[in-house]
Amino acid sequence: MRRSRFAAVAAVALAASMALTGCGRDSGGGQDEAKSVADGKASGEITVWAMGTEGEKLGEFAKAFTTENPDAKVTVTAVPWDAAHQKIASAIAAKQTPDVSMIGTTWQGEFAKTSALDPTPPDLIKKDDFFPGAWDTTVVDDTSYGVPWYVETRGIYYRKDLAAAAGFPDGPKTWDDLKAMATKMKAAGVREGFHLQGAKTGTWQSIMPFGWSNGAEVSNGDNFSFDTPEMTEALEYYQSFFKEGLSNADLPEGALEPDFVSGKIGAFISGPWHIGILEEKGGAAFSDKFGIAQMPMKKSATSFIGGSNLAVFKDAKNRDAGWKFVQWLSKPEVQVKWYQTVKDLPSVQSAWDDSTLSGDPYLAVFGKQLEDAKAPPAISTWEQVAAAFDLEVEKLCKNQADAATTAKAIQQKASAIGTGA
Repeated sequence: MRRSRFAAVAAVALAASMALTGCGRDSGGGQDEAKSVADGKASGEITVWAMGTEGEKLGEFAKAFTTENPDAKVTVTAVPWDAAHQKIASAIAAKQTPDVSMIGTTWQGEFAKTSALDPTPPDLIKKDDFFPGAWDTTVVDDTSYGVPWYVETRGIYYRKDLAAAAGFPDGPKTWDDLKAMATKMKAAGVREGFHLQGAKTGTWQSIMPFGWSNGAEVSNGDNFSFDTPEMTEALEYYQSFFKEGLSNADLPEGALEPDFVSGKIGAFISGPWHIGILEEKGGAAFSDKFGIAQMPMKKSATSFIGGSNLAVFKDAKNRDAGWKFVQWLSKPEVQVKWYQTVKDLPSVQSAWDDSTLSGDPYLAVFGKQLEDAKAPPAISTWEQVAAAFDLEVEKLCKNQADAATTAKAIQQKASAIGTGA
C-alpha cells in the first residue's frame, strides 16, 4: 500500500486487531485443500470490494472482463480504507462476504486464520508468475489464500548534484557508501544528508530493509527473533544517522518534499509514489535532478514489499467466477493496463517486460528491487507487533535508548503479543 494508504490502514487495523475473535468461524486457518475451478467462461454476478482509488476505478475497468465473459456481471463496492478492516471482519462474522475483496498484505494472516478465505486454486493461478516476496504475503501456514494484485517497494531517492559532489554520482551501493555520502553532504552544507523516518507509524518499513539486508529475520518459525546480533547491528546503523546529525527524527509533516527540492535534504527512503510528488513539487525540470537507487548492500540489498492482495471468500456466492475474475486481473497485459489506469505497480513479473514499465528509468529501479524484497510474515498479530516496534524505535531515533536495549524491548513486547499461531 502507498504511504497514505498505509497510515489509514495501520491505524484502523491496530484498533480492530482483535475484532475477529469469536467471529463464528473455525480459527484454525492454514493447511486447507485448494479446490479446482470449473472450465469455461465466468457467468453470474461477481461481487467485489475494493478500497481507495482501486474501488473508484475497478468497476469501469472490469467492463473489459465482461466483454470477454458476456454472461458475467462485476459489481464493485468502493470501501474507504479506514472502514475496510471492520467491514471485512463484520462480513466474515455474519457470513455475508462478497465473492472477492482486496486484502491489505498485513491483514492476510489475520483473515486467513478465521478460515474465511478460499485457498488459491493451483490449476488457475501459478505461483511463479509473481514476484516471490509478493506471493509470500498470501501464504499462511504453507497455504496461499489469494494473489498479489499490486505491489510497491522502497528505494533511495537522492539529489544527483549533491550525490555527485559527494563522490557518488550513481547513488550509494553499500551501507558504507550511504553513510559516506550522507556525511559528505552534511559537510558540504546540506542540513540532512539522508533523511530517515524516526517517529511515525510505519517506521518499521524503513528499518526492516536494513535488518533483512544484514541477515536478520522477523521470526524463526513460531517465535520472534528481533534480538539477534544481525538486527541489533541494523538498529545501530540506523540510529547512527540520528546520532551523527545526518537525519532529523522530528521533521515536520509536509517538509520532506520541499526540503529535498531545495537541497536541504540530500536523500531519503520512499516508494514509487514519490516520483510524481517530486515532479509536481519541483516542476518539470526537477525530474532530471534526482535519481533512485536500490537499497544499499550489506549481506544482501533487500527492501520491503507491500501492496494489496485479492482474495476469494469461502462464503462467496459465485466462487468460481470470482477466481476467474482474479485470474483475469493477474494477466500480464491486464496488469499493464491497470498500471496505466491507476499507477499500481504489477505483481506479475512478466508485466514488467512491457516498455511502459521497463522503459521508465525510475520504475525500472523499483522493478529490479522487487526481485529482492520481503514482507513480514503473514501472522494475525502483525499490526500489534508493528505498533510496538514503532514505539520502541522512536526512542532509538531520539537517542533515548541504544540498539541492544531497543532490540530486547521489541523482542519482549512482540513475544508477549505472540504470533497468533
